[in-house]
Amino acid sequence: MSAQPHSELSHRVITHIQFIYPHLNAEEICQQLLSIMRLDDNTPTPANHQNHWNQEDIVAITYGNSLLKETEKPLHSLHQFFNKHLKGTINSLHLLPFYPYSSDDGFAVMDYSKVSDSLGEWEDISALSKDYKLMADLVINHCSSRSLWFDNFKQGKHPGKNFFFTASPEDDLENVVRPRTSPLLREVVTPQGTKHVWCTFSHDQVDFDFRQIEVLYEFIKIIRLYLDYGIRIFRLDAVAFLWKEIGTNCIHLAQTHEMIRLIRCLIEHSANEAVIITETNVPNHENLSYFGNGNEAHCVYNFSLPPLLLNTLISGNCQHLKSWMMTMPPSQMGTAYFNFIASHDGIGLRPAEGLLNDDELATLVNTITQFGGRVSWRNANGIQKPYELNISLFDALQGTFKGPDKYQIDRFICAHAIMLALEGIPGIYIHSLFGTNNDYDRVKNTSHNRSINRHQWSVEQLESELENPYSAHHKVFKRIKSLIDKRTKQPAFHPNAVQFTLQLGEKLVGFWRQSQNRQQSIFCIYNISDQTQTIAMTDINLIDTANWFDLINEKSIEDLHSDLTLAPYQSVWLTNLVHK
Repeated sequence: MSAQPHSELSHRVITHIQFIYPHLNAEEICQQLLSIMRLDDNTPTPANHQNHWNQEDIVAITYGNSLLKETEKPLHSLHQFFNKHLKGTINSLHLLPFYPYSSDDGFAVMDYSKVSDSLGEWEDISALSKDYKLMADLVINHCSSRSLWFDNFKQGKHPGKNFFFTASPEDDLENVVRPRTSPLLREVVTPQGTKHVWCTFSHDQVDFDFRQIEVLYEFIKIIRLYLDYGIRIFRLDAVAFLWKEIGTNCIHLAQTHEMIRLIRCLIEHSANEAVIITETNVPNHENLSYFGNGNEAHCVYNFSLPPLLLNTLISGNCQHLKSWMMTMPPSQMGTAYFNFIASHDGIGLRPAEGLLNDDELATLVNTITQFGGRVSWRNANGIQKPYELNISLFDALQGTFKGPDKYQIDRFICAHAIMLALEGIPGIYIHSLFGTNNDYDRVKNTSHNRSINRHQWSVEQLESELENPYSAHHKVFKRIKSLIDKRTKQPAFHPNAVQFTLQLGEKLVGFWRQSQNRQQSIFCIYNISDQTQTIAMTDINLIDTANWFDLINEKSIEDLHSDLTLAPYQSVWLTNLVHK
């Protein structure tokens, strides 16, 4: 009897499996994966190159306990705060790890199937998903050393006995790339003898061994669970390190890319609108590889933007930012950049490698240190190099290389006006919405540099600050909300709309966006210096048959042959067609 022909879905899954696991039975694995995801051969194939986003999509990045209220679970407080203050402004939430964990503020997961009791329960996640597009972390490279799986590994029991990657101290590990200075291997005693477990990050974060098919099965079960509770955006945390081969650099290996394609295939057949975002804090050209051929990540983090924009606004020179913008390829339909300038982590410096030279990086590091920030380091061939800057973005923009000045809020708003207008989907860290300062007490309590930017607000205290018109938090919140509300109405700010960089010198950042139907143009111009700048309208090349309007400052441009004067850190969005 001849074998039944494979459906398109089965064929795709089998092809991925044959590449990743050439020595295993691909058909058997395929059927197991489809069963876990509750898919069958009649599942319709989603269309290629679909944009699951538009200009209305703004993602707020937050921990489940960033906002606290007595007698309430934090997830409920967060939900109520966003509905009260940001409904209609923010439509998506990246909820950072909400699972039981042992360290790294959630990224050492003890149990992927539970919501931490201290935050709430699955019903809170489901409720949030009804009001917001919900992004969750798939912490796929490693888990907590206090997880049941790792306890079983140490006892030689299933499940977990073979879940973790091990190596020998005698192996060739010289070229392994990782973002930490701690020892790579952790010695563990098991019934089979002493083993050395691979730890890309910390010894409390033990790396999975995806060569074992049982590990893949477990993560597909986790994905199915998250889909069932309404999660539709999957952030693949530290995915670049997923596959290891002794003797290689153990980053960006071919099996890792193929695994992302397999996971995407299964997710998008289960929920056509679902999106995968890869978190790969690496140099720019390596980061872009995770788009694949439009068949890997729907979105990649624009990791070079935070250090470049920070350097631009502190130095008062936009040459590096402008050069980088001109080299960035337009994202093809069905893919998009995920733009951010602050997050729960620090401002990564590896993505600035090749974009800023060593002297420029050293100057930036020294300035941030003077502004009260911290520096985290990595080991590069025995040499310690700065890996990331740990500081709240609001405090990072308190001045220039010359020192603090009076333009902190204006500089901070300028940074967000640039980010909100760039090609891509904007992600705004919750503490950027409020202009939160460095939290030194939290650093002291945790002894971790990243805690400086992980403040926990009392809802009552925050709302009091937001109601006070003299408070910096009020001023920041009001101005950022206004920018977002203007941005989300303009088709020229669609994440895939055309972008063209303007040449306006070193003190003015400029780019042109055009809507996909070519009816709306927006010229985005920013003074990134602490001195007033003037530019001739004719140099912007506005079409003189159209009526032009500045969306930010809400005024018409009467004379296209006059000069445009921008105060320090002022932003303008000039459009020929206003959408209200």
